[in-house]
Amino acid sequence: MDWMKKITIEKIWDILTPIQLLIIGYISITIIGSLLLILPFASSSGISQNYIDALFTSTSASTTTGLIIEDTGAYYSLFGQVIILLLFQIGALGYMIGVTLMVLGLGGKISITDRILLRESVKRPTTVDMIWFVKIITIITFTIEALGALVLSIYWTKDFGFSSGLYLGIFHSVSAFCTAGFSLFKDGFIGYQDSILINLALSILCILGAIGFFVIYDVLRFTRASYKKEQKKISVYTKFSFLLTLLLILTGFIVIFISEGDSIMTSIFQSISSSSTTGFNSVDISTMGLPSLFIMMVLMFIGASSGGTGGGMKSSTFGVLILFTYYLLRGKKDLNIFKRVIAPEKIEKAFGIFITSLIFIVVALCILLFTEEFTFIAILFEIVSALGTVGLSLGITPYLSSVGKLVIISLMLIGRVGPLAIGFSLLGKKKEISFKYPKADIFVG
Repeated sequence: MDWMKKITIEKIWDILTPIQLLIIGYISITIIGSLLLILPFASSSGISQNYIDALFTSTSASTTTGLIIEDTGAYYSLFGQVIILLLFQIGALGYMIGVTLMVLGLGGKISITDRILLRESVKRPTTVDMIWFVKIITIITFTIEALGALVLSIYWTKDFGFSSGLYLGIFHSVSAFCTAGFSLFKDGFIGYQDSILINLALSILCILGAIGFFVIYDVLRFTRASYKKEQKKISVYTKFSFLLTLLLILTGFIVIFISEGDSIMTSIFQSISSSSTTGFNSVDISTMGLPSLFIMMVLMFIGASSGGTGGGMKSSTFGVLILFTYYLLRGKKDLNIFKRVIAPEKIEKAFGIFITSLIFIVVALCILLFTEEFTFIAILFEIVSALGTVGLSLGITPYLSSVGKLVIISLMLIGRVGPLAIGFSLLGKKKEISFKYPKADIFVG
């Protein structure tokens, strides 16, 4: 019996790539979540939810998107809300990290297959041990979420009492750090747009989640070394991430502030929410002008840093593309940043991510323009938000057709795993070619 099981697993491993197995894992979590959400006691009314709507919500949570069909705080019972919270917590960390910690906690060993899947799921330097880094990620995550929950709970306790205030603090702290965008308030944070503490606390949590685990780890390592007067340098990637994050947030803030004329705090909050792919709102998005909606779509498409809880094309990918274009116009071959050369394969991967992302947007747009009766900008905004796993919407999500919901579900999964990774999974295992074709004379530009 054991040898049959071994043969079956080996056959599956030979057929499927690590990325395909990763996708299957996310789909499995989503289906399990949907089955739990359709239970009668998952809703506050005690009535089972439509399965497609439950699947949509489960996908939105597990992919840390935040697009909703029903008001999370009003429609779902405490059980349903906790299921949603667990889904975006698992989705943010990556389900393979959860599996790894569970196996280690039971005293087991991580197989080579699990390590390969972890490598696909967790971004880290090759010099850092995988299992050790997974432990560090977990400690960082729960520490930041706990601190955020403490601050938010203290604030809300005075209005909602201790137990409700504590629950609101935990839920929204986890949602912010996981860049999930789920809120238990019907209008998001519109009622708190003038609260400095809420805006500041949520913004910090969103940025920390979006900036990436390695960046946080790198800064902590540098701070510890400086305290001990040891020679440690901030990595090039950390500097690059900080620079891009600052520039994107600043650009979004300027455009939104000029376009809307809102307060500085509100403009910054929406810029951070879009660029971190969190999806919180402190204003009614559907009332915003086209310049604001456009810059928010750009920020959602670019997304957060690699190796964090956020989605999107990734800011580092965008940065590499901009640098490549600049160096190309200058007639230089080597692409460098902070006196370090960027490898050609990184540039190729950046272009691959950009092109595949655009392809998925165009295909989804073509389908939804046929199936939905909303404005072009509303549909495009919804598509970009889903692919970027952001969760901001112009209010059309609950009114999508069944086909429209399935398209958005697909986009959220693609955005979580990565457009290029999905492309690789569709092609299957890479085949080695032992020959080269002659060069073709193709005209471009």
